[in-house]
Amino acid sequence: MTMDAWRQGAALELWQSLVHEAADQRGQALDEAQEAYLVFVLLRYQREQTLLARTQALAWLHAQQQVGQRRIDALRDVGDHCLLIAGLFPGVAQRRRVSEGYFIDLGRGAYAEVAQTERRGSADLFAQLAAGFAGLVGTLRAMRAMRGPAMELSLAVP
Repeated sequence: MTMDAWRQGAALELWQSLVHEAADQRGQALDEAQEAYLVFVLLRYQREQTLLARTQALAWLHAQQQVGQRRIDALRDVGDHCLLIAGLFPGVAQRRRVSEGYFIDLGRGAYAEVAQTERRGSADLFAQLAAGFAGLVGTLRAMRAMRGPAMELSLAVP
């Protein structure tokens, strides 16, 4: 891909390229469902201004108080946030005086709980995301390490 192609493509295509390239660099390709979900999360949160301001344990506790679809959505959000923080902003754990695995464990648990609670077809996807959480984090960390024009497409950090 040329330097100009990074600036001309749609956000979806750019995130797909970055995720694919990072997975290739790691030597561990993601399956289609994991790759698509990771791109979805990056698109969804690419302009999020408060991602790092939230306390994920409190968000998880709040999710536990919800019922039905609200609970599923809240747990999914916790998993998504933990995925992005662990993968793209690993220094947050150190600044908050928690282990590096804290966000991985919390995110994996949130996705696993969605898989157990979900009654529709996405239960399998979230079980797969929970099982592959560390690999998804690794792909995001590889993305973070990449240099060049691709890094102009980053999540907004407050």
